[in-house]
Amino acid sequence: MKILFLGDVMGRAGRAAVAERLPSLRSQWGLDFVVVNGENASQGAGLTGEHARVLLQAGADCLTLGDHAFDQKDMLQFIETENRIIRPLNFSKVAPGRGVKIFEATQGRKVLVAQVLGQVFMKRPFDDPFSAIETVLKTHRIGGAVQAAIVDVHAEATSEKMAMGHWCDGQASLVVGTHTHVPTGDAQILPGGTAYLTDAGMCGDYNSVIGMEKLEPLRRFITGMSSGRFEPANGPATLSGVYVETDDRTGKALKVRMIRNGGVLEQSAP
Repeated sequence: MKILFLGDVMGRAGRAAVAERLPSLRSQWGLDFVVVNGENASQGAGLTGEHARVLLQAGADCLTLGDHAFDQKDMLQFIETENRIIRPLNFSKVAPGRGVKIFEATQGRKVLVAQVLGQVFMKRPFDDPFSAIETVLKTHRIGGAVQAAIVDVHAEATSEKMAMGHWCDGQASLVVGTHTHVPTGDAQILPGGTAYLTDAGMCGDYNSVIGMEKLEPLRRFITGMSSGRFEPANGPATLSGVYVETDDRTGKALKVRMIRNGGVLEQSAP
């Protein structure tokens, strides 16, 4: 199965890049399943129902969220009516929506998508992500109940993401980090057959400070004072993520490649 995962969509530039390029990428690369993290698609903080529709209509089969899942208040209701959106599994127990779902890909193949939030350096405590994902993966085994399993680790610390990759090795097809917006260069297949990338990066303007216009972040770093809000940068966007090919019989990864499409980080196709 050919799977594409795109990192955090950042503001209008990121949304536009996904809407313009994903349909053709889906066709050119013969993609069977696409996951897009929509965490920052609406003004850099959360996702509205309207913007979720834009990403889904562009060709995303599933949208994941993150710690800003409900910053846009209409998502509290929208997620209950749109089952293609996944919020973190270890979020508040009273949060709406779901943290895991099994989707149908091409040829009727089953794909499990789950998301967990990290605990290290995050602003609020969340439930243990390791025990949460262990239960899910043991219940829905790759090569059995599902043909592929994708785990989005929305976390700050690279060490925690790496630990999650090894924890899930052999039980997931892909473990990929999101949240920090900086793409890493460590795409690999772990010993047990799980494709891994510490951070998918963002779908946004990289002539920025993690997707935000540079002036205000620079002012705060240099002076320690703020004079306005952070605003998403709106220059040419790069689609960042990871491409994986899996074995339908085992659910394990056969190939993994980082994706940098357009903008300042352009690279060749997978």
